[in-house]
Amino acid sequence: MALQSVDADAGFDRRGLGLTSQGIITAVILIICGALVLYPLFFLFAESLNIGDPQVFPPERIGFGNYVDMLFDWRIIGNTLKVALFSTGIAVTIGFILAWILTRTEIPGRAVLERLMEVPFYVTPLVGALSWSILAAPQSGFLNQAWAYFGGSNRLIDVYTPMGVAWVMALFEGSVAFVMISAAMKSMDPALEEGARVMGASKLRTMITVTLPLVAPGVLGAAIFVFAEMLGSFAAALVLGIPGHFYVITTAIWELTLSYPPDYGRASALGISLFVIMFATLALYRWLVRKDAYSTISGKAFRPRRMQMGRWTWVLAGFCWLYVVVAVVMPLGALLITSFERFATVLLHQAQFTAQNYITAFSLASVRDAIVNSLILGFGTATVGVFVMVLLVWIIYRSRMPGAGVIEYVVMFPQAVPRMVFGLAILWAWLNMPVSLYGTLWLLGIGYFTVLLPLGVRTLAGVVLQVDKSLEECARVCGASWTHQLRTITLPLLKPGILAAWLLLFIASVRELGVSIYLMGPNSKVIAPAIVSSWSSAGTELTAAMAVIQTLTIFIAVMLMFWVTARLSKQGNES
Repeated sequence: MALQSVDADAGFDRRGLGLTSQGIITAVILIICGALVLYPLFFLFAESLNIGDPQVFPPERIGFGNYVDMLFDWRIIGNTLKVALFSTGIAVTIGFILAWILTRTEIPGRAVLERLMEVPFYVTPLVGALSWSILAAPQSGFLNQAWAYFGGSNRLIDVYTPMGVAWVMALFEGSVAFVMISAAMKSMDPALEEGARVMGASKLRTMITVTLPLVAPGVLGAAIFVFAEMLGSFAAALVLGIPGHFYVITTAIWELTLSYPPDYGRASALGISLFVIMFATLALYRWLVRKDAYSTISGKAFRPRRMQMGRWTWVLAGFCWLYVVVAVVMPLGALLITSFERFATVLLHQAQFTAQNYITAFSLASVRDAIVNSLILGFGTATVGVFVMVLLVWIIYRSRMPGAGVIEYVVMFPQAVPRMVFGLAILWAWLNMPVSLYGTLWLLGIGYFTVLLPLGVRTLAGVVLQVDKSLEECARVCGASWTHQLRTITLPLLKPGILAAWLLLFIASVRELGVSIYLMGPNSKVIAPAIVSSWSSAGTELTAAMAVIQTLTIFIAVMLMFWVTARLSKQGNES
């Protein structure tokens, strides 16, 4: 019986010496996922070696000329590294201070603030960049308008600069750094900090000399992860960098593919270089988080205790609320006001408010189709994706199939490739396929599913590992087939995690930009590239209305996710 169970887990029927239904389904899923991830990258690499006609594939001439040309792009590479380093430093500093305040000190409204710190993550980088272009454009920005109205000379702030790009990128990645660092702080035994306080160290000195060194792996891990995200950032660099003639690798790739004739070879070489840098930083991140030299969690139970900060309490609370105002209230407020104006202005006595921008947004066929297509893709990608990802997670963590660890690396591979670069790779792969899917929602769905594999697998992995495998083993010993076991035991137990993963995939699909800009066709427009198109060709007011519509869609999905999760948790506690 035990031998037969092992063989069933591996996907083989020992009696018939053939594949079981589990084995067949597993093989099909692995082949499809492996092809979706690795096949496009082959075409991207092949195109990067094309030194002949860039629009002919297979290449007529092969060489390393495109990589040699990158030596002349040193300014673009330098711009990318400079912005990524600056924005990472700002984001991690903000994230560390916020994490320390909310996990180690006692301040009023802490529970509400912890929830508000997550909001910038749900505001897409594109919407954040558009909001800050409305706030701090050198001539028309709200802040500069107000500054001039009250007698200020010159301009107060110019967001169309390298530091402006870095600031906006850091502002919305600071919430990611906060989540990662606060998780490390919540897991740290406070006894060491208390020991330092008993020895006479001040609270500030305790934070610098005890807390920071102990959570150093978490801080460094957050820094490297955020740095990798910054390298592949496109929206902020596009909206804020191009008006100031400041280019990074992602916007350079965008310009090369839009030129005539498009220089796909050089764009692909830049994409490969960006992938190599990101892969190296993510590999370093994985190495750091796996080290346990700084572990402070032992078998001894502890409860994190928060310090009373006396007169500094309101200063620290004020810092947290300042971040909420700058990262959430000001950008979304400016966006909302602009969406109801005929001409964007912060001077209310000059403002002419109207709902025409929303009427126009919903009346234009292209915008209406983009909204509908985004919702269809979000629903389809989340529904099909979560089903396939559940099976993938089960294969990786539950089956005894040889090479399950390799499968996990393949599935997580898109995390190391910038979305925009992966979109270019998928474009090349499917342009050279006998099946014509370019410009259809089908190809966009395939692209979304591929780049969102890491998100879905990581979300579901934590839930699967919480379910004791003995429940499944009991069903198998009692003679239940693999499909019956999944339907009656595994899937019901995973229901809360599946719903949470579904909503996260839906949100990520609706906000996706990097893949969409290359795979979208005339009859398959989606909302994020449509917002970019409106920003470059139409008025700021219409663009703001479209951005508000996208943001509201995401927030409604987030609220639904919280409501469903709370309801399922309540049902689980009652049962």
